[in-house]
Amino acid sequence: MSALPWLYLAVLSMGYALALTYGQLGLLAAVPVALLLCAGLAVRQRRSPVGRYLGHGLFVVLALALAMHWLPGFHNGRAIGPERFTDDAVPFSMYLNLDKPLIGFWLLLACPWIVGRRSLRLGLYAGAMALALSALAALGGAVWLGIISWAPKWPDSAWLWLLNNLLLVTLVEEALFRGYIQGGLSRRLHHLPYGQNLSLLCAALLFGLVHLGAGWQWMLLASIAGVGYGLAYRFGGLGAALATHVGLNLLHFALFTYPMLAG
Repeated sequence: MSALPWLYLAVLSMGYALALTYGQLGLLAAVPVALLLCAGLAVRQRRSPVGRYLGHGLFVVLALALAMHWLPGFHNGRAIGPERFTDDAVPFSMYLNLDKPLIGFWLLLACPWIVGRRSLRLGLYAGAMALALSALAALGGAVWLGIISWAPKWPDSAWLWLLNNLLLVTLVEEALFRGYIQGGLSRRLHHLPYGQNLSLLCAALLFGLVHLGAGWQWMLLASIAGVGYGLAYRFGGLGAALATHVGLNLLHFALFTYPMLAG
C-alpha cells in the first residue's frame, strides 16, 4: 500500500479540529470520519480485492449520506441569505457545509488516480475549450428555456460565494463525478471501442440526475454541462474539469439571473 499524503491529511485534520473547537462539529461527526478512514484503508490495500470492493461500497454509502446531509454532528452555518441578487430572481441561501467536503478529501487521499494528470498547457487548452462549449450550450440553453436572463452583478457576498463554490462545491463534485465515476469507469471500460465516451456520458447523466430536484430543465442543463466537464477531464485532467466547472458557475453568477428567475 502506498503511503498516505500525510501533509494533506494533517491540514485536513487541523481544519476539522478548529471546526470542532468553535462548535461547528459535534462529537457524532467522528463516526463517519472513522468509517471513511476504514474505507480508505480498505481501498488502498493490495492484498484483498474483496476488501477493496467493500471499501468502495462503504464509501459510496457514506458519500450519499454526506451529500444529502443525513448524518448528525455537522452544524452547517448559513453564510448568505436568503437574499435576492436581482429583483426578478428567487431568494438564494448558501451554507458552509462541513459534511459534503469530506467526500472530496477522501477521494483525493484514497484514490489519487482520479487527478488524471496532464501537462499544464494541455490542461489550460482543454479547460478553455470546454468552458466555451459548456457556456454556450448550458447557459444559452437556460436563457432559451426562460429560466435565467442577462443580469450582470457583483454583490458584496460574491467573494464568499466564489470561495465556497470552489472549495466546498465544485472540488467535491468534480472529484466524485469526473475523477471517481468517469475515471473509474474509464479504467474498467478501456478495452471497449467507445469505453471512454460511455464513461463520460454515464458520469454526465448521473450529474444531471442529482439536479432533478430543481426541475427537469436543470437536470437537462446539468447533463449538458457535465459533458463539457467530462471533456475537460478526459483531455486536461481534474484541474481542467474543476476550472471549467468553476468558470461556468462564475459566469452564471456574475452575468445572469442567479440562481434562476422567480415565477
